[in-house]
Amino acid sequence: QVQLVESGGGLVQAGDSLRLSCAASGRTLSRYTMGWFRQAPGKDREFVATFSRDGRSTYYADSVKGRFTISRDYAKNTVYLQMNSLNPEDTAVYYCAADGGYGLKFAPNEYDYWGQGTQVTVSS
Repeated sequence: QVQLVESGGGLVQAGDSLRLSCAASGRTLSRYTMGWFRQAPGKDREFVATFSRDGRSTYYADSVKGRFTISRDYAKNTVYLQMNSLNPEDTAVYYCAADGGYGLKFAPNEYDYWGQGTQVTVSS
């Protein structure tokens, strides 16, 4: 079983950048497909980005494509979400998630393990 802890959220202005981290413990992240999701107040949790278990593939939501980048550091057992050109519509609680299956995964119910979330607020 893997435990996930997110960090790096905060309050920024439109156009700024943030890098979120998701530190894993208990198991190596090479065993998991990883994903980032976000949830704004009153809205469903939505897919942001995913990184396949074999490390070969990534995929992004259209709303963040070209602005956000998901990456892994195997030595640190950590997944990152680099977020550039932030806008107020990116304001949400951001969650990382892990699943032991193969392939890219886009729906929250495809993931077995979740972090507690980190708040990102972008002011205009």
